[in-house]
Amino acid sequence: MKQSFEEQIRVFLFSPGMLKIIAVIAGTAIIWILIKIIRRNFLNRIKDNDNRYRTKKFVGFFGYFLTLFLITIIYSDKLGGLSIALGVAGAGIAFALQEVIVSFAGWLAILFTGLYKPGDRIQLGGIRGDVMDIGMLRTTLMETGQWVDGDLYNGRIVFIANSFVFKEPVYNYSIDFPFLWDEIKIPVKFGSDYELAKSILIETGREIAGDVSDQSIEDWRGLQRKYRLEEARTDPMVSLVATDNWVEYTLRYIVNYKKRRTTRNDLFIRILKRIDASNGKVMFASATFDIVGFPEININNQQGN
Repeated sequence: MKQSFEEQIRVFLFSPGMLKIIAVIAGTAIIWILIKIIRRNFLNRIKDNDNRYRTKKFVGFFGYFLTLFLITIIYSDKLGGLSIALGVAGAGIAFALQEVIVSFAGWLAILFTGLYKPGDRIQLGGIRGDVMDIGMLRTTLMETGQWVDGDLYNGRIVFIANSFVFKEPVYNYSIDFPFLWDEIKIPVKFGSDYELAKSILIETGREIAGDVSDQSIEDWRGLQRKYRLEEARTDPMVSLVATDNWVEYTLRYIVNYKKRRTTRNDLFIRILKRIDASNGKVMFASATFDIVGFPEININNQQGN
């Protein structure tokens, strides 16, 4: 006796396979509704941006884990017979998606080892910029430099595979010690007042970068407690060397990694004003060439007959 269309539909809907599919869909919907509720009601209460970002990422990862766990439980009776096939298929997939797998491993390394976090300025894969987001496969940077001088944004957003953390060095400008040592060089003409030139540079360095130097001392001591490092001088210092054309002064100072260009600008402006106010005691030098002699030229003017 043939079943009616309604009975066939009823048998199909209540079959074990269909019930499992419905359970997966319903369970997944419930999980992600709860995830959305948690994000909406609890994440906004976290004031610190870094902690809020990490919590958001963790909640999303936990949602994926619960979804995978739900599917595994529902289809647990089917997994035994598929183990061999899944093993062979898994080897092929692992080979084909090795870059994706390495990028995912890089994401785990970034999260659990603290290589960098959102807001840090890093150089990764030859690209320098500020970290905007850390995804499972890619890190998003707001790029600095390139056709723009200094450490300013150029407006280009770059996506870099997380696998680069295993392939190339990761340069972090802001982790633990958010300061950089920088230098400016001033050419001074021979015959100038060398002591006055040195005092101008030292006083200007202390006025512009002295506060930063005081702030950096405690951070450097923290690095010494964490790593094996020697004592470093963070206050401005001046050294000089005589070249063939001038006396070259080098002012070395410490600066916050985000204020390198503005600090150089302030230093140059104040140094220029003080050298101009020295009434010629200190003079800038420029490339000069001394002509030591001319070759002897013989001109023989003979008039033919």
